[in-house]
Amino acid sequence: MRKWLFSLALTAGLISSNFVAAGSAEKVYGDGITGVESTEISRILENPEGFEGKTVRIEGKVVDVCRHMGCWMDIEDSTGRIQIKVDDGVIVFPSTAVGKNTIAEGKVEVLSLTKEKYVGWLEHLAVEKGKTFDPTTVGDPPYKIVRIRGTGAEIEE
Repeated sequence: MRKWLFSLALTAGLISSNFVAAGSAEKVYGDGITGVESTEISRILENPEGFEGKTVRIEGKVVDVCRHMGCWMDIEDSTGRIQIKVDDGVIVFPSTAVGKNTIAEGKVEVLSLTKEKYVGWLEHLAVEKGKTFDPTTVGDPPYKIVRIRGTGAEIEE
């Protein structure tokens, strides 16, 4: 009887540890996620000033990651696309995150730039992504960058 109970307990332990492993298939970066309610990306992009300085949580798929430092990742949901930017070396997002689901959190920032600085930023992004950039394609002002200053993320493994 004891042997049977021991086998049952061991089996139950193995099964429950598999459930825990299956439930923890995300890798945590930075401070992780604190539990604020998720916001659709389009809501942030439609009214960036209304979200500026506020902590938001977004969920979506990683569509691009900084190839040089891992200091940003672009996240897309069914409503839009936004960049999560972190300080270089503080959090490093892996290039293997592309195509994976993520939850990310941070404060919305709205950067207003001159045309010259905006063009420079777009050129910098193009170089990071290995693409060419034509400055004549830049339209009229306002020249704004809306992104999230990331504090944490969970990316599926």
